[in-house]
Amino acid sequence: MKSHWGKVLIAGCLATMLAACSSKPTDRGQQYKDGELTQPFSLVNQPDAVGAPINAGDFAKQVGLIQGASPRLYGSQSAVYEAVERWLRSGGDTRTLRQFGIDAWQMQGVDNYGNVQFTGYYTPVIQARHTRQGAFQYPIYRMPPKRGRLPSRAQIYAGALSDKYVLAWSNSLMDNFIMDVQGSGYVDFGDGEPLTFFGYGGKNGHPYVSIGKVLIDRGEVKREDMSMQAIREWGQQHSEAEVRELLEQNPSFVFFKPEKLAPVKGASAVPLVGRASVASDSSIVPAGSTILAEVPVLDDNGKFAGQYELRVMVALDVGGAIKGQHFDIYQGIGDAAGHRAGWFNHYGRVWVLKTAPGTGIFNG
Repeated sequence: MKSHWGKVLIAGCLATMLAACSSKPTDRGQQYKDGELTQPFSLVNQPDAVGAPINAGDFAKQVGLIQGASPRLYGSQSAVYEAVERWLRSGGDTRTLRQFGIDAWQMQGVDNYGNVQFTGYYTPVIQARHTRQGAFQYPIYRMPPKRGRLPSRAQIYAGALSDKYVLAWSNSLMDNFIMDVQGSGYVDFGDGEPLTFFGYGGKNGHPYVSIGKVLIDRGEVKREDMSMQAIREWGQQHSEAEVRELLEQNPSFVFFKPEKLAPVKGASAVPLVGRASVASDSSIVPAGSTILAEVPVLDDNGKFAGQYELRVMVALDVGGAIKGQHFDIYQGIGDAAGHRAGWFNHYGRVWVLKTAPGTGIFNG
């Protein structure tokens, strides 16, 4: 359920591998166009953004889920949500935000020039069976009792845990690993029954090591080419033993708990809507905050197309690698979402939306 652990691979191993800001990776959308910003948040009369948000319906759906799942969180932000929804229904023209009692606070970005980092995460769907059979040889575990230090990933792969802790057997060690680092996933048991949600059930307590960084340090994948797809392609080109040896470089291991008919939830215990919710550094952008994001548009190969789209999203998740002027955008469920998430490590601009003082509905 706590999908925020899923940020570690994409937003951790990939984001930290990004070249320093001084390299000006304009191919990732980092345009240095706003001039130096001296405050983490700068109040602007109106965002200097073209067009209107393209996801008004998804934002409304996300707000409805917040209201149903967390009345307390909804109550603390209801004035903002209602003002933003009125603005969106009017057409979402950024020049009219103030008319709806909304202030836009532009984020400084990772470089003080307004360039905020975006990464992506998603919920995978993997194939598995209830018993070990045929190609389904790779166990997915529930959390064992904590009696001292739990075994490392390598020890678990070597059989350190009893089969009584096995929840399912998948046909791909790499798929298991990706679900592990995403923190949750759906499992298709191939029996015609609805998919079972495997929520986050705990960790073994060992430190996380980025396998993406391992591949870069070994010279197997170029830093600029690193992505989820690059990791998958490497796995397809190497033997099972080599894949296992690579994955064992990360001693951290995640356990799961199955839940029937459960939606994907973030750290705020609210079901997530794809590309209408983000993980944030909650010390900077607290849970429930509404952001207006100018997000780079990528082509099918993960390349920046030179265009942006505006999205209104809510901060509902967190992640150990999500620090500072950085958001992890939840992409949704399944292969298409995974494809988008795997490429995403780009820059755009973000404005945090708040109700303005003097309107009678100010939310600090």
